Amino acid sequence: MPGPVATPGAGAAAPSPMRVSSFAVMSLLSSLFFTWGFITVINNTLLPHLRSVFDLSYTQTTLIESVWFIAYFVASIPSARLIERIGYKRAIVTGLGIMAAGALLMVPAARLPSYGVTLFALFVIASGITLLQVSANPYVAVVGSPETASARLNLVQAFNSLGTTLAPLFGAYLILGRSTSGTAEAGAVLTQAERLADAQAVQLPYLIVAAVLVLLAVAIARFPLPALHASTRRASREERATLSLWRHRNLVFGIPAIFIYLIAEIGVANLFINFVALPEIGNLSHEQGAYYLFLLWGGMMVGRFFGSFLMRRMAAEHVLALASIGAFVVMMVAALSTGQVALWALVSVGLFHSVMFPTIFTLGIKGLGPLTEEGAGLLIMAIAGGALVIVHGWLADTIGLQLSFLLTAACELYVLFYAVWGARTASSS
Repeated sequence: MPGPVATPGAGAAAPSPMRVSSFAVMSLLSSLFFTWGFITVINNTLLPHLRSVFDLSYTQTTLIESVWFIAYFVASIPSARLIERIGYKRAIVTGLGIMAAGALLMVPAARLPSYGVTLFALFVIASGITLLQVSANPYVAVVGSPETASARLNLVQAFNSLGTTLAPLFGAYLILGRSTSGTAEAGAVLTQAERLADAQAVQLPYLIVAAVLVLLAVAIARFPLPALHASTRRASREERATLSLWRHRNLVFGIPAIFIYLIAEIGVANLFINFVALPEIGNLSHEQGAYYLFLLWGGMMVGRFFGSFLMRRMAAEHVLALASIGAFVVMMVAALSTGQVALWALVSVGLFHSVMFPTIFTLGIKGLGPLTEEGAGLLIMAIAGGALVIVHGWLADTIGLQLSFLLTAACELYVLFYAVWGARTASSS
């Protein structure tokens, strides 16, 4: 299907002199989703590495990821306003540039080495990703038929999951595999010289990331993205006075659903390697644990491809309900059993988590019309829920790492509530 002709309006893409196929547009957007998924999940191998380099507690380790997700809260509204001023295409290119700058900041952070500079560099990268999220998620959701919005967003999110699946291998080889802490047995104590040498291991990976981001920014800058349909563009100030986001139950309950789901996803991902390294679970090195993390993210990729197929035949909220039940069951098993049973239960949660974010997102903006862009900004801001992974880290320090996953199980129950009741629009109540 050719892209619509661009017309003036807030948030519109630049007019295109040619007709652009939906396949070309979706292919480019899929590469964008792949890239930010890849970069986000490098953190999962970076965190156990930094925990060893800086000798951090679980609370201090998860603070690194909290700073990453605080960026979503801080940058979401400015991102939406920037998109309104410069359009989707320029906003995406700007976001990629910000991410590249943050990746380059990781080089001096490693050379010093500095915990504070590392936090700042990751905050900059996450701010760039926030701009991409605010731009690309609603764009994919509304650029085609509303009936297939969930299927379409699950499809591009599947490529996001392809990035998250490959990132642990990249991190295992270039970060953990090239450091003493990554290859040592659990509980090994490093000397100061070994910590300093390990800190340097992150320089090459982030230089590679920065180069790829610059190349992708150039490619998107030269590509003619089609504009969104006028009915989905941000409402004018006069129109806004007669409309209210808070009349849409699916959005009102969708915002906390995204927030709470991110606590679950990020808590699992960031403590996964430490969990499988426990003697009573897998007794693995951090490098070995990264390969099991590859399977967790691989399950999310498979689940999203399957979910995209399934949602063309089954209501999205029904698929979401089944996924939340499955996630609750396997998280209870992971929290209360031991050995290989607990290990594989935690691996399998990726399959059930796979459809949650894109499905909650599309259900949340369903029926918003000219308020779509504003509602999408609020949903992306809710990704800041990942910052509360520090609560998970505090629980791990207080009651034990394994029992801390009971928090994740509780999060799955809210997602079930949203699927069964909270996602209903006014017309379907």
